[in-house]
Amino acid sequence: MSLFDDDFDFYSTRVSRRTRDGARRDWHFGGRSGWRRWRGDGGGGFRQIYLAFISSSVSALVAVLLFGLIFGFGGRGGEGSATAVSGPVMMTVDTAERIVQASHIGKMSAVSIINEQLLPKGGRWFRQGDGRDPEAELTLQQASLGSGVIFRKEKGKAYIITNHHVIENADQVKAVLSNGEAREARIVGKDQISDLAVLEIDGSGVETVAAIGDSRKIRDGDIVIAIGNPLGLSDSLTMGIVSKNVRVIPVSLGQNGVYDWEQEVIQISAQINQGNSGGALVNLNGEVVGINSMKVADYGVEGVGFAIPMHNVMPVVEQLLKLGYVPRPYLGVYTMDLEQYWEQQLYEEWLREDEADEEDGGNEDDLKLPDDVERGVVVLEAVGPAKKAGLMSNDVIVKLDDTPIGSTMELRKYLYGQKKIGEKVKVYFYRDGKLETVELVLADRIEEEDE
Repeated sequence: MSLFDDDFDFYSTRVSRRTRDGARRDWHFGGRSGWRRWRGDGGGGFRQIYLAFISSSVSALVAVLLFGLIFGFGGRGGEGSATAVSGPVMMTVDTAERIVQASHIGKMSAVSIINEQLLPKGGRWFRQGDGRDPEAELTLQQASLGSGVIFRKEKGKAYIITNHHVIENADQVKAVLSNGEAREARIVGKDQISDLAVLEIDGSGVETVAAIGDSRKIRDGDIVIAIGNPLGLSDSLTMGIVSKNVRVIPVSLGQNGVYDWEQEVIQISAQINQGNSGGALVNLNGEVVGINSMKVADYGVEGVGFAIPMHNVMPVVEQLLKLGYVPRPYLGVYTMDLEQYWEQQLYEEWLREDEADEEDGGNEDDLKLPDDVERGVVVLEAVGPAKKAGLMSNDVIVKLDDTPIGSTMELRKYLYGQKKIGEKVKVYFYRDGKLETVELVLADRIEEEDE
């Protein structure tokens, strides 16, 4: 609809006016003779008025043509229309049609991911002691659902991006295409740190792969569409805006409530539900700008979801295609934050019921740290390079090279961000109350595990 109300008349084919001497002069279109003569006093002004009218008409026509060339011609809110508002100049485009087109493009490359695992009858493990019941009859069952996006097809194979947590612990993975056909998928590679994985399926019949967009160009407020398989409802769309184009959030890699890594994400208002993980976040051009990864699941929280930006996704994906994993420098320690360790000790002390248990129980004095040491990481187990260098359980790492280390997150960020495989690192740690140092060579974790 136009910004102007059509009920208003901006011109008329009949004009009346009065001259200075009060006589009424009228002009209007006449029959075959064209213009009728000016009636009334001073009839000699017809030629000047005729020329003025022609000049004004030509000027108006030129103005309309220039306006149309600059802003485009459109009807009253029809398909593909644009409305310009002067003042500052504003333009509104038909975003509804763009959303429909982008959704159609995105859905063509979307797949549902089924994580199947060997589980006992009923889908639950019944514990016997500390382990699984060895006599339980196992069958391959659907353990979880997720989403994925086909991003490449070559040599008869199609490749899918999804989340690591979507296919975690899977004994078999299936991908369900947009036409409902389920195909067995092979895990090409996976990476827990980035929460990404790549799958491979038979590429026959796959005609469309996703176009990868530049996630660095998205802006706060841009409209985006999340495509996936929420709650098992395949081919599902939710729409929202980019709430924050770059957000860094803490994550718990072990899903135990301890934040031990940080993830750069796009914060979106589009609804992300169970099953959406691994699906595409597309812009209005139908390009994939992110991989839907998580949502804030808390009471009273709505419309807060996150996606991994494609400029971070694709380098990881290329490594997974090439190597099956992402090579990162490996120190070889399983750790616990010192702050978490003290909290655990206090909790265990609270649970003790008598002095005998207290004397006999815990190991709150095992670390024997100076009073001024409040942050660091406790070594729970040393393997690989750390074990070869002599690090032991209950050592407390407080510094790598010249960088203070107060948590597992800080340890990982320093290693992955500042060091490379094969480089040396100097480790400062406390043992029995004394500060000690050791130098070791960082390894490739996969190579280390293969030895």
